[in-house]
Amino acid sequence: MQDKIWRVVEWATGNVGSRALRTVIEHPRMELVGLWVSSPEKAGKDAGELCGLPATGVRATNSLDDILALDADCVLYMRQGTDWDELCALLASGKNVITTRGDFHNPRLMDADIRARVEAACAKGGTSIYSTGSSPGFVTEALAIPLLSLERRHGVLTIDEFADVSSRDSPEMLFQIMGFGAEMAPFDQRRAEHLKGDFGSSLSQVADAMGLEIDAIEAFGELSATKQDLTIAAGTVPAGTVGAMRTTITCLHKGEPIMRFRANWYVTTDIEHDWDLRESGWRVTTGGDTPVRMDIMFPVAPEDYAAFTPGLTAHRPVNAIPAVCAAAPGIRTTVDLPQIIPIFA
Repeated sequence: MQDKIWRVVEWATGNVGSRALRTVIEHPRMELVGLWVSSPEKAGKDAGELCGLPATGVRATNSLDDILALDADCVLYMRQGTDWDELCALLASGKNVITTRGDFHNPRLMDADIRARVEAACAKGGTSIYSTGSSPGFVTEALAIPLLSLERRHGVLTIDEFADVSSRDSPEMLFQIMGFGAEMAPFDQRRAEHLKGDFGSSLSQVADAMGLEIDAIEAFGELSATKQDLTIAAGTVPAGTVGAMRTTITCLHKGEPIMRFRANWYVTTDIEHDWDLRESGWRVTTGGDTPVRMDIMFPVAPEDYAAFTPGLTAHRPVNAIPAVCAAAPGIRTTVDLPQIIPIFA
């Protein structure tokens, strides 16, 4: 194991994929053997060129067959959306898969037919697949589990995620897509439902392992107005318009909440509602007989956030490669894998 070199394919080169690609190239115990890209313009380019590193000799392809023909231990699957045909083909070809897609956090909640297809592909290839990232993934599973291990009577696990986006110079993203600076109106609950699947399945994975099987998952979104006119990196946010938004995912056992995730996104903390907003990061609180509270902040300058944040999601999948490649075939989860430990030499 100490001499093992893992042969890795990177699948897609968005913000997170590009960071993962760079990390694999620079990793002392990994060898990049393939790169899949969705864009015809990127096909044929050297992997190093696509992530700001010197040439590697590995050229990008948008052909699934090219990747299937490779001898690789693992594919880092980081595309937008899940293509079940290509995913099952990768697994059946003998390649383990680690993905930032949230489809596999809790196999019990998967569509039965899709789960059967994936498990059959894993059995054929002798491979495993694992969903992880920073959130969901690290904070909802890997960090939550040791805190919960202090309990003998469970109350409610609450995870607050705080994201101050005021320093992001992305007007289209903040104003048109997310809706900051818009007139106050009822929250579009379809947006809350979008987060429900990934975060609900991640939290319920941990609850199931505790013997508290989740029987319902609820999602609810809220908006709060800024109290004053703001000038942020992306433009102006007038007083009385949307200055913060919060989405809450709650997992229930026998009708009672036992796991909760709240995504707090904002451009100011000076809002109409008392949401106890703070700087970007996470706050994890456990109830029960041994309550604890952990606050995590990111000591990074606002101007460095764009370069910093992709690593939060990209690095854990890369670090998980040894554990997933050694795991039994099938859909693997954080509760049945060993601790994910980074290898630096």
